[in-house]
Amino acid sequence: MMIRMFVGRCRRLALGVLAFSAVVSAPISSPVSADAYSLPDMGSSSDSMMTRSAEVRLGRLFMRSVRKALPVMDDPLATSYIESLGAALVEADRTAGGSFTFFLIDEPVVNAFAGPGGYIGVYGGLVLAAETESELAAVMAHEIAHVTQRHLMRSFEDQSKLSLPTMALLIAAAVLGAQVSPDAGAAAIAGVQAAALQRRINFTRDNEKEADRIGIQTLAGAGHDPFAMAGFFERLAKATRVYESNAPEFLRTHPVTADRISDSLGRAEGFGVRQRPDSLRFQLTRAKLRERSYRRAEQSVAHFEDTLKGGRFRDEIAERYGYALALQRARRFSEAKRESDKLIASHPSQAEFIVLDAELDLALGNSADALAHLKQAVSLFPGQWPLRVAYAEALMSAGQPARAVDELKAVERVRPANAMLYEALVQAATKAGDRTSVDRYRAEKLYVEGDLEPAIRHLELALRRPGVPYHEAAQMQVRLDAWREEERDEKRRGGNPLRATTSNAR
Repeated sequence: MMIRMFVGRCRRLALGVLAFSAVVSAPISSPVSADAYSLPDMGSSSDSMMTRSAEVRLGRLFMRSVRKALPVMDDPLATSYIESLGAALVEADRTAGGSFTFFLIDEPVVNAFAGPGGYIGVYGGLVLAAETESELAAVMAHEIAHVTQRHLMRSFEDQSKLSLPTMALLIAAAVLGAQVSPDAGAAAIAGVQAAALQRRINFTRDNEKEADRIGIQTLAGAGHDPFAMAGFFERLAKATRVYESNAPEFLRTHPVTADRISDSLGRAEGFGVRQRPDSLRFQLTRAKLRERSYRRAEQSVAHFEDTLKGGRFRDEIAERYGYALALQRARRFSEAKRESDKLIASHPSQAEFIVLDAELDLALGNSADALAHLKQAVSLFPGQWPLRVAYAEALMSAGQPARAVDELKAVERVRPANAMLYEALVQAATKAGDRTSVDRYRAEKLYVEGDLEPAIRHLELALRRPGVPYHEAAQMQVRLDAWREEERDEKRRGGNPLRATTSNAR
């Protein structure tokens, strides 16, 4: 982003201050289309400095540090929203290649960051600070552009003596601050190295110009307002002037200039005004994050009662959703259910309302109703994976963990490589007494988090369990063979992903 690294964990929210960190890389670099708003392929040895599998694992190791340092949000509905918004932007970016993973950080910091492997984190405070969905999309499009242009990898080419875990810790330390590891010594060393890395990869004006240029094109291509980026920059500049004494270091040293705002406006003019109403999901996600931002449930209830009474809201449906969530957290289930019934009546197919209504039925002891409604919703909307997760959780609450495992497996087939989902599978399989699935999905969770060797050991244990169905054993064996080959490749490289193997050298 325009403010690249937010060193340390700035937990206090300076109201109106918009800060973004972007230490970025990409899994695959695609050729850039040669048109008026795309840049030519500048060429870089970074495109071949690291194997695809090594960069994917680097991203996973980076995410392990992120999970240890920050509260990654495990809410399926909010996660699915940010994923869908990010996916639409990636599809509209003609320079994008490889995979991207979008996730939310449950903190009121107005910030965003990207790491190796296309992992892009968005703080809850950023979603709340965005005045429109297009402004949120502008931030994410800018991040995606930094990833596709491989700005981090271009600056990281000389780190040829570092192992994957050291690289991941170094990058995470630069993005999040030194305390990203339970090993204080390793974190301290990484913090020192990260300071040097940070100075070396501070985004230049050319980097920012690239990201602005491609990001605005992506915004327009996805149907968002191309002027949203300039509007966002302008508010950042004003906030920096007002809150300069409290602003993070990089807000003071990397100000948003009038020239940059003017340049963004000029680029947006080339696409024309494309006003787009905010989606209901954007408003519902903001309401959920607003509700979670209050430490005590009573404060949240009072806030929504006040805004509803005074008519101070952008969307009444979303505001009532936030109110129902606040009542639920305050354990005022009957009142929350009355609000939920109204929401369901107005939008019977909205996943957020279906899940909330089922949760309230469970809280009120109406488990049969909750299961029946969720089962029906899953059959009507099979593509909505948060509904399946909610159904699995309801089955667990009703004492049916084996059925919960089946539902979670169905989710895993459409969105694999998700650590939170694998943890849920481990818990459900444990309660169901399915030791094979416990070992299998614990192995998958370890692999996603970058722990290759213990992942292999757990998958081997799963295969040795008696009575494993043939088709499951075959799937696990294919997986195990791939992991073992990945492990052999790392050993050939001596743990260094940038070192050519003997065969590659030839």
